[in-house]
Amino acid sequence: MKIVLSAGTGTGPTGISAFDAALMNAGVTHWNLLHLSSVVPPASEIVEEKVETPPEEFGQRRYVVMAHQYAFEAGQAAWAGLGWCQDDTGKGLFVEITGASEGQVAEDIRLTLDSMKARRSFPLGPNRHRITGIPCQGQPVCALVIAVFPNAGPWPA
Repeated sequence: MKIVLSAGTGTGPTGISAFDAALMNAGVTHWNLLHLSSVVPPASEIVEEKVETPPEEFGQRRYVVMAHQYAFEAGQAAWAGLGWCQDDTGKGLFVEITGASEGQVAEDIRLTLDSMKARRSFPLGPNRHRITGIPCQGQPVCALVIAVFPNAGPWPA
């Protein structure tokens, strides 16, 4: 299974507007997003690329693991990151971390994944991560990193 990892930032007159702009910047628009916990299924491949929502999928469901952070005051910054690790079969773990600095998010990803890996009875590979951020210069901002799973299919009739 291919899981696409994308990131975006956005600005708007409200936090939700900034979130929508970040989703559009990441290419994740017009889907109903269903949040998952942080387990990567076996036989998964995580690929970093911009997502494109096909027009025919307007309103369809997509499962996601997502980190998003807001900043509302000039001088603040919003940072979001996803960390992950996998074993040789492709199964693994995601973590969603947010904060006020890139360094804090990176360190929290490392600490969280290392702790989670220590509790597992199977070995997991090296930690990887994707982090993005945006400074607030007046209007609200949002930083977003999102892992998009394959199409969940059409709504029931």
